[in-house]
Parts: sequence; C-alpha cells; structure tokens
Amino acid sequence: MAELAMSDLMFREGLMKGQRILITGGGTGLGKVMAEACLMLGAEVYIWGRRGGVVEDTAKELMDAHGGKVVGMACDIRVPEAIHDAMDQVWAGGPLTGLVNNAAGNFISRTEDLSPRGFDAIANIVFRGSFFVTLDCGKRWLEAGQHGSVVSILTTWVWHGGPFTVPSAMSKAGLNVMTQSLAVEWGNRGVRLNAIAPGPFPTEGAWARLNPGGSTEREKADPTIPLGRTGEMRELANLAVYLLDPGSAYVNGQTIAIDGGSHLQGGGGYSRLASWGDAEWEEARNSIRAANEKDRAQRTV
Repeated sequence: MAELAMSDLMFREGLMKGQRILITGGGTGLGKVMAEACLMLGAEVYIWGRRGGVVEDTAKELMDAHGGKVVGMACDIRVPEAIHDAMDQVWAGGPLTGLVNNAAGNFISRTEDLSPRGFDAIANIVFRGSFFVTLDCGKRWLEAGQHGSVVSILTTWVWHGGPFTVPSAMSKAGLNVMTQSLAVEWGNRGVRLNAIAPGPFPTEGAWARLNPGGSTEREKADPTIPLGRTGEMRELANLAVYLLDPGSAYVNGQTIAIDGGSHLQGGGGYSRLASWGDAEWEEARNSIRAANEKDRAQRTV
C-alpha cells in the first residue's frame, strides 16, 4: 500500500523531474517511502534488493498509485561484481543523479553471543556493500564530469555507540566517516555526500529484529524522545528529497539527525536491555529467527 499523499510533501510538484535516483533496500520500509516521494516529485527511480520479487512488486505498486517509472532490480550488494553489473543496467538509460544507501541489516544481541557469521551478516551489507555501491556510482560520475548526490541512512549511534547492536553501530560509524571523507575528496568535482541519522521509525522488517514482539504503531508514545513520539515516514522522506535535490547544493559532508532530539538526552539506543537475562534474550533470538526465515523464503538471489 502506498504510504504518501502529495500533501505529505513539502515540495512543489515536478521538483525532481529529470532526476534519476537509485535507492538500495528500496522494496520495503524507509527505502520504499523515499522511493515513493522521489517518484511523486517526478524522478525516475530504481530500487535494489536481494528479494527480487519484493522490489518488483513494490515498483508496480508505486507506479499503479502514482504513475511514472520505478524499476525494481534484484541485486546483492555484498558482491561488488553484482553491483557493477546492475549499475551498468541502470546507466544504460542515462546517468544517475542521486544515490541513497539505505540497504541494511540489524538485530539486537548481546555482543558475546555474536558469531562471526552474525557479524558479517550486518557488516557485509551496511559497511562493505554501501561503500562498494558508492564507489561504483561515484567513479562513473567522476569519469564523466557529472554532478551527483549520495545520501546514506545511518543512525544516531554513530555519535554515542550502540550497545547490543554493535555490528550495525560499527558499520554505520564507518559510513559516517566515508561521508565526511568523500565530501572533501569528491566535493570539488561535483559529487556531494551527506547522511541522515533517523531515530525510531517503526517498520515491519526492522522492528521484528530490534523490538521483537513489540508494536509498530506510528504514534506510539516514547518517553526517551523529547517530542514524545516515533517518527512519521513523510518527515524522513522530505529530508531525503532535500538532500538529493540540487537545491541543497551547499550542504556537503553532514549527518543530520531526525530523531525528535532523543540522542541529545541520551536516548536512541538499546542500553535499557542491560537488564535482560538469559530468558529474555532467548525469546528475542527466537523471534528474530522467525523473521529471518520469513525473509529467506521471499529471497530470489
């Protein structure tokens, strides 16, 4: 089901006409909403995901709702060769103007319970995958002398750490440094890099692994957030559009929090889980395992 109406967006119709945007992990959750916003404003949108059927269904759903062009493509960003081949297909229709590094994986776990495989499941997507997508896309812009904008979806953990989400916190911190570094290295050649650090924006996929058994209700009260609620999808979509559009041309190398101010009062993390015992962690593992099996059944590559 489409998430947004035109009244949800801050921008004039047609703002992104002529832009070509790639969003990794664009089949569900925040990626889907950002894809929808770009489409509604006139962009041609490409969405990548490991579950080919999911991104193809999302592309059809969004075009049925809003018209325009959305292309869903199966791509495993853990594999640099797969990234390059998929990018060739995208570039065959013309250069991209924007990239959103949104693909991610995460789950809560005591760090001493992590296996190397569990660590790699997160780091290979968030850290390595996002870097190789950025590098492949960036090299094409630089070689052709074209301008481009990269927006990476991080978390506020890049500033204060992420207990019980250490692989994600480490990987997102790496992308934060990538954003700052390449903003300097590539900025004078027309390629900008910025990032967004969202607070809680409940989505089915993420919440199944980060809030096992909890609610995904949008307006749920949360005392750790100064504004007293979780985020609304339209709010993140508007910020992403702003950073992708040339109208933000002087914004470079920034990571912008959109979390209702929670990280400023020590919120936004999972330190509260320090009180959990073995029984709670076993229940969480079982819930996360069930979510993973559901995803695996939908995966085509």
